[in-house]
Amino acid sequence: MIQLLKFIISKTQLTEVSVKSTIALLNEDCTIPFISRYRKEATGNLDEVQIGDIVKYKDEFETLEKRKSAILKALLEQDVLSNELKQKIENSQDLVTLEDLYLPFKKKRKTKAETARKNGLEPLAKIIMSQNANDLESIALRYTKGAIITVENALEGARHIIAEWVNERTDIRNNLRNQIKRYAQISTKIVKTKAKDEKAQKFRDYFDWSESLSRIPSHRLLAILRAENEGFIRVKIEIDAVKALDYIDNKLIRGQNACADQIELAVSDAYKRLLFPSLSNEALQNAKEKADESAITVFAKNLKQLLLGSPLGEKRVLAIDPGFRSGCKIVCLDAQGGLKHNETIYPHPPKSDSIGAIKKISSLAEAYKIEAIAIGNGTASRETEALIRKIQFKNELQVFVVSEAGASIYSASKIARDEFPNYDVTVRGSVSIGRRLQDPLAELVKIDAKSIGVGQYQHDVDQTKLQKRLDVVVENCVNSVGVNINTASTSLLSYVSGIGPKLAENIFDYRNENGVFTSRNTIKKVPRLGGKAFEQAAGFLRIHDAKNPLDNSSVHPEAYKIVEKMAKDEKISLDELIGNKGVLQKIDLKKYYTETIGLLTLQDIIKELQKPGLDIREQAKVFTFNQSIKTINDLHTGQLLPGIVNNITNFGCFVDIGIKESGLIHVSNLSDTFVKDVNEHVHLHQQIIVKVLEVDVARKRIQLQLHK
Repeated sequence: MIQLLKFIISKTQLTEVSVKSTIALLNEDCTIPFISRYRKEATGNLDEVQIGDIVKYKDEFETLEKRKSAILKALLEQDVLSNELKQKIENSQDLVTLEDLYLPFKKKRKTKAETARKNGLEPLAKIIMSQNANDLESIALRYTKGAIITVENALEGARHIIAEWVNERTDIRNNLRNQIKRYAQISTKIVKTKAKDEKAQKFRDYFDWSESLSRIPSHRLLAILRAENEGFIRVKIEIDAVKALDYIDNKLIRGQNACADQIELAVSDAYKRLLFPSLSNEALQNAKEKADESAITVFAKNLKQLLLGSPLGEKRVLAIDPGFRSGCKIVCLDAQGGLKHNETIYPHPPKSDSIGAIKKISSLAEAYKIEAIAIGNGTASRETEALIRKIQFKNELQVFVVSEAGASIYSASKIARDEFPNYDVTVRGSVSIGRRLQDPLAELVKIDAKSIGVGQYQHDVDQTKLQKRLDVVVENCVNSVGVNINTASTSLLSYVSGIGPKLAENIFDYRNENGVFTSRNTIKKVPRLGGKAFEQAAGFLRIHDAKNPLDNSSVHPEAYKIVEKMAKDEKISLDELIGNKGVLQKIDLKKYYTETIGLLTLQDIIKELQKPGLDIREQAKVFTFNQSIKTINDLHTGQLLPGIVNNITNFGCFVDIGIKESGLIHVSNLSDTFVKDVNEHVHLHQQIIVKVLEVDVARKRIQLQLHK
């Protein structure tokens, strides 16, 4: 435990008390959202990110310790574990150092050095390394037997053994690592046979490229590696080989004689055949891991913004999945997202029945008392929006254009089939569009996050790390908003702290069989939902219209008695206390401290009681594109246009300006000053004004500038 604490503190710079308490809570199967929300006194008010870091480094430490144990066991079995080596292994703080220590003893596949040893050449290699032999050829002649026919055969075999020793020297490996880290260049060359390949053209900026490996931006490295994987370019890592070889020679060679000449040859062989290929690959892998981490961070930030996007709320919605030849798929949803009606209209070419479409939409809007219209932003979106705006509805309706990203993935998924077994993918897709307007979070959790289409090169990064990070983001978003247990899907429930997929199904089934939950206490009746799961989940589950108003708040049941005592002390009812800012702000919180609940949690309780069940998200706002811009051909330099940020990357953000192609605001065009983080200047789905800087119709690229 002491070593674990030291390791995590060295990585996070958090206090020992905070780390120790957090680890104890994690070991009790507490979740990150629960710890950060309801155990602030124990952790010293750590947030989700800090607790997530503790989890990350705890996992790293445990992986390191597991590897140490495996290596120590292997060395013990080989009877080569000295006290000095054991101490070095136990003191290792990273896997690279650990593997370097193990390298000389690692069981190897058949190598040139191993073959030379079997031919009895290790003593000759030791003689050469001693650099004391006066007549090396005569000495080497003694080793010419069996497969070793000539003196040169003997010397060559000895050099292979020396090359392996050089490769296994920790000091040499670390020096070369440092040189690669500081000075390595990554360069590319086009594969000539692929130069005219149409798919290769999107990578043409990297057909003949070179820059510092340590400085290459993550998006560029990932693009280059993708181009290499697809066979369009070859990638090479280079450093000053002469400088590297001089360092090794100076380390090993003491004078000038025949032995020194052989060592120099062995060093050159070790560098070209063993050291540089291994360590340059390691450096490239490290760079790839950093690029992955950067790309995953961008994706995670985007996903969080998308999931916490503005909901319209419980409104009756008419949703349209637009199309030309196949028509526009229409669904009518009730305020809870239930499907009430579906059909197809054909207002656009080739049928062009706009009059019939207008009549149909008008009658549906009246029949189902529609309050808002959601239009997917794909093919025929602008034309459909223009049609809707021509309709004179009896009641004023809000019209929204909604992102379709991932809707097709959802519509073909098992979740969608289970929800709508009697409808085809087109109807399910339209339902998804409508529900995204009502509550983006509740709908988007049903879709594999990688398919939502925000981020950069998400399919090229480490998929396990990406999935793990995105799951944490979704979990944090769901729990920060809270979930109505009586309307939530199994997908949404599964992300609630302490629940998971199986319990989510049990809750869903129990609700279908027994009706709605009337209080948080009734949640305990769900099969296999024990005390620990209830403790972790209860504060994040909401029950609207419950007898106890606290059941529709983020106040945890463990604190109900405290709130009831506050009301009693103030001589008012619980209902009169909730929402009463005047009374709540005057309460002396010190009177209500307990062993586990202190000032931080009590402040959260007061804040929640002032506005119980308040959604932390902003409400959805109507947005209108410039109606005169229909295609990229309508754009010209200098235009000012309204747009919506639809993706954020490390090199800038993409903006939907109402046409098929999104425009790019490069980081250099976001501000007059240096931009460290794009998210500090724009956020996903933000409505902004942009200036058109450049239009490349042939390549379908639009360069924009943020207008302030």
